[in-house]
Amino acid sequence: MGVARNDSSPPPSGPSLPKHPSIEEAPQRILGQLDGAISGAREHLLNLQDERGYWCGELEGDTILESEYILLLAWLGRLDEPVVAKAARYIVAQQLPQGGWALFPGGELDISSSTKAYFALKLAGYDPQSEPLRLAREAIRAHGGADCVNSFTRFYLALLGQISYDHCPAVIPELVLLPRWSPINLFRISSWSRTILVPLAIMWAHRPSRQLPDSQGILELFVRPPNQWPELRAPGLQPGHGALTWDRLFRLLDRGLKLLEHIHFRPFRRRAIRQAERWMTDRFVDSDGLGAIFPPIIWSVVALRCLGYSDESAEVRYCHEQLDALMIEQDDTVRLQPCKSPVWDTALTLRALAVTREPGDESAVAGAAEWLLSKEVTRHGDWSVYVNAEPAGWFFEHHNVFYPDIDDTAMVLAAMREHFVLETDPDMVDQKRLVISQTTADDLDQARERALLFDQVLDACERARRWTLAMQNRDGGWAAFDRDNDREFLCHVPFADHNAMIDPSTPDITGRVLEALATWGASLEDEPVQRAVDYLRRTQEPDGSWIGRWGVNYIYGTWQSLVGLGWIGVSPADPCLEKGVQWLMDHQQDSGGWGESPLSYTKPELRGRGPATPSQTAWAIMGLLACGLHEHPSVQRGIAFLTGTQRQDGGWDEPEFTGTGFPKVFYLRYHMYPLYFPLLALGRYQNALRRNWYGPSRA
Repeated sequence: MGVARNDSSPPPSGPSLPKHPSIEEAPQRILGQLDGAISGAREHLLNLQDERGYWCGELEGDTILESEYILLLAWLGRLDEPVVAKAARYIVAQQLPQGGWALFPGGELDISSSTKAYFALKLAGYDPQSEPLRLAREAIRAHGGADCVNSFTRFYLALLGQISYDHCPAVIPELVLLPRWSPINLFRISSWSRTILVPLAIMWAHRPSRQLPDSQGILELFVRPPNQWPELRAPGLQPGHGALTWDRLFRLLDRGLKLLEHIHFRPFRRRAIRQAERWMTDRFVDSDGLGAIFPPIIWSVVALRCLGYSDESAEVRYCHEQLDALMIEQDDTVRLQPCKSPVWDTALTLRALAVTREPGDESAVAGAAEWLLSKEVTRHGDWSVYVNAEPAGWFFEHHNVFYPDIDDTAMVLAAMREHFVLETDPDMVDQKRLVISQTTADDLDQARERALLFDQVLDACERARRWTLAMQNRDGGWAAFDRDNDREFLCHVPFADHNAMIDPSTPDITGRVLEALATWGASLEDEPVQRAVDYLRRTQEPDGSWIGRWGVNYIYGTWQSLVGLGWIGVSPADPCLEKGVQWLMDHQQDSGGWGESPLSYTKPELRGRGPATPSQTAWAIMGLLACGLHEHPSVQRGIAFLTGTQRQDGGWDEPEFTGTGFPKVFYLRYHMYPLYFPLLALGRYQNALRRNWYGPSRA
């Protein structure tokens, strides 16, 4: 691998790790900055805690959010509301110099987001000859025009009378009637897709459309008539060859369904609409909107109006309240979040505080733990259709009880273990007794409260651990929301061009589950662990990296895979880990940092390349630390990058999008990533220097 090692003395977990230097032997320049950097980041983080116990940073997406909200208000006849002008100003501020709009800073023009932004600005009253619209129009037409937009954009165009629903893919409500044993049914598609498609199917059945004045339309963006527009398919998915392929079969089915619509042959339509309505409204309960994400909430408003619900109905008002809660007003602009991330941010913050713990943390930690316990899932959701297990785990948002996810559950499991169980005391019951026995009489009530909290944490985590194991896929990996949601042929349906029709296993989530299981005592001898390790071995790229599904991109996937494998006990001398380590080292930049652009999803040759960012640098450092390389110059240069770029207030600047919603389609900027991830990396580095600590398997 070419990694320099200073000593061949065998460490606890493998013969090839270097000897660990004492803290006095580490580079004094770095150590001199480390305590101050950690202290500043901790103070900044603690100041951001909500009085209710949680942390939640802004979650930023691209302008499709503001554009789609304006398009919804246009259909509702509410363009005179002040929010329209404010959202439009935000859209203009994000425009590329050449005229269009990108999916992330530094990205290329995206035709769907650009078309929606142009349409939204025109509806907001911008003159077609104004510079923003003139530049946008020229750029959009130069990139193929509105002809090339994706399926969801076509539905907005149909909603506002620009095209016929015949030019949108068929999404029939009868989908909800298909039995669960059928290879094609509602629960065989990803959870986020089903929450979008059910209200969209109600809309398809009713075909609502508001006819706009010609002055507000966007026919000038059409290069060809809609009946000559390109066929829809997932990004990067090539049409199959041969007489009968999934691609061709689904297109024939789409045409057949549209023919049946035209001849009004739909014998199960009323039953299907009733069931779709019930399915949708049932999932409003204990949720921040359907699916707790922006797109289904928007389509829910349309679907409810199609079903005859008034603007004053509790259901419609509920949807608008959820949309309002996603708004951030700043100066004279409004922007919207795709959802909120309190469980995720709270768990990661707790983990960063755990590795840098100080005596005064108890109150903040207890408040966060109590808040997380209040968010534990206790009822069956969509996941239980194919999994027989006790409800447990955590979701991502404030409320989303039908959709706990493996990623958040794993992160909470690790955070709880790191705070409530001493690393040096495997007997958790004795830990509780120790806390109480060392407490003075004056603090006895508080000690009893903490002991009760301790018991509640252990019970919730045991339920979550069992649920997580029950959600393991047949291939040994873990997905986000469902088990064995991997029917790849469904990616060929015409409306699958959002590139997330299914929810298969991913290396990043699998690595994170291994990391969490390791903190709770799992080992390589456990059968689920063996299957997961085999999955990660199979999915490693030839160059040594792993792709990242939920973060950008190969740095994210490689970090989490290395941590999962290293913490569960795979030797750093294993060729799998050595290749991953070498890939990270090969992609470190001269500045000492790491960075990667979302462009690597569409251009794999750009993997590991992009502006260096604090969060991605932290990921790479933690991947190397998990393999015992804290004394390696690569790690020390990464630490120097973090300490050298920290702001005076303890945070870091990171305008880049390093989170992934749907690869090639939608990306995210987590505003707290450049705070808790660098702190987590700095804390683990400091602990490795002081205590030779790598992770549970080598503690």
